[in-house]
Amino acid sequence: MATTPRGRAQDRAKVAAGQDHEVRYEAKKEGVSKDAVKKAVKSAGNSRKKVEAELGSR
Repeated sequence: MATTPRGRAQDRAKVAAGQDHEVRYEAKKEGVSKDAVKKAVKSAGNSRKKVEAELGSR
């Protein structure tokens, strides 16, 4: 796992819905709006695989 400048572990398997850059990245990657990503995180949880599956089923 990569570490942040503060030395904390960074988990790339999760989508942080509160981080605008992560939401923008996932929205661009999946070709959906930022709101759709936030709704997917809210309904499926913050696992990147589950969020992508939720967005794919829409």
